[in-house]
Amino acid sequence: MRANPKILIAGGLAAALLGGFALYGTGSNLGNLAGLGPTGPCAEAAPTAARLAPLSRGAVAAFEAWPAPKSAPALTFKGPDGAPTDLAAMGGKLLLVNLWATWCAPCKTEMPALDRLQADLGGDRFQVVAINVETRNLDKPPAWFKANGIVGLTYYGDPEGKVLPALQAAAGSTGLPTTALIDAKGCMLGVMKGPAEWSGEEGKKLIRAALGEGA
Repeated sequence: MRANPKILIAGGLAAALLGGFALYGTGSNLGNLAGLGPTGPCAEAAPTAARLAPLSRGAVAAFEAWPAPKSAPALTFKGPDGAPTDLAAMGGKLLLVNLWATWCAPCKTEMPALDRLQADLGGDRFQVVAINVETRNLDKPPAWFKANGIVGLTYYGDPEGKVLPALQAAAGSTGLPTTALIDAKGCMLGVMKGPAEWSGEEGKKLIRAALGEGA
């Protein structure tokens, strides 16, 4: 008996759809199949992250712009006066959150560039937030700041050791320095695993693009 052509066509469409589900998955990822793009609380940050991707070159070539930005973890740490603070207290700015330690040689090499970046672009819309993650000899990191002329950055510390595992888990990073770019609504746009010359033209162009400014 000859097969009904309509049945064959219907079967082929069903197979194609099943193949699509296998390729894109199910649940929230169905947005990809429908051409809707990223979903969730940080969906609106996706165009900004996409704008950053082609700027990951030169001194900031290792920056990973995320196609689907996600909410940054709630980080609580100490301000320069020793009082608790968090990212929400930064006034809704674009934040470059850097984790560092005095026992991390690449961190110390990178710090002057972060200081210069803060001096050049820091203000009402952008801030570098360098958080020291040491839990012992707590007088050493601020003394290192002073001895090395780091004057543009506010000193932040995490003596309780909670920020390091939280941000590294969110960033998928296991080493230092780890740096996350977080927009004014608390969405992580991307991550740098390792040091970078942030104050160079490529670094500043990346930050300006995240602020929606031209080159």
